[in-house]
Amino acid sequence: MAKQKSQKKDKPLAQNRKARHDYEILETYEAGLVLKGTEIKSIRAGKVNIQDGFISIYHQEAWLKNVHISPYDHGNLFNHDPLRDRKLLLHRKEIWNLQQSVKQKGMTLIPLKVYLVRGRAKVLIGLGRGKHHYDKRHALKEEQAKRDIDRALKNNY
Repeated sequence: MAKQKSQKKDKPLAQNRKARHDYEILETYEAGLVLKGTEIKSIRAGKVNIQDGFISIYHQEAWLKNVHISPYDHGNLFNHDPLRDRKLLLHRKEIWNLQQSVKQKGMTLIPLKVYLVRGRAKVLIGLGRGKHHYDKRHALKEEQAKRDIDRALKNNY
């Protein structure tokens, strides 16, 4: 019996937790990253920060900007610029759809996670709309109410 190759996603190497708090995520897309030299080694070591990152689209190409990938410790001469713009690999139709969505008022593209799939770095992109302050408070109240309900159910059984 032949083994099936699983497309199991490894644990996230970097996660933007604040993004789900600040934005209402409407859609998500998975995109590949175009990397140079020792960048993949730094990503595998978990030395990537996507907190301030965003995605912009120009010339029918998607670019990941303001994401910090630390220089590789043993890379010496061949290290890269930590804050350089990195091209994202998406289908042409996906890029066109994202571009049309971003033209709407209040819509933005933000990186949510960086993870590996079969040794290749992937980025989970979220198409989101910014939340107002009162929306954030409402979401926190709902989460707290859900926790209270779960806690009460657990104690009763």
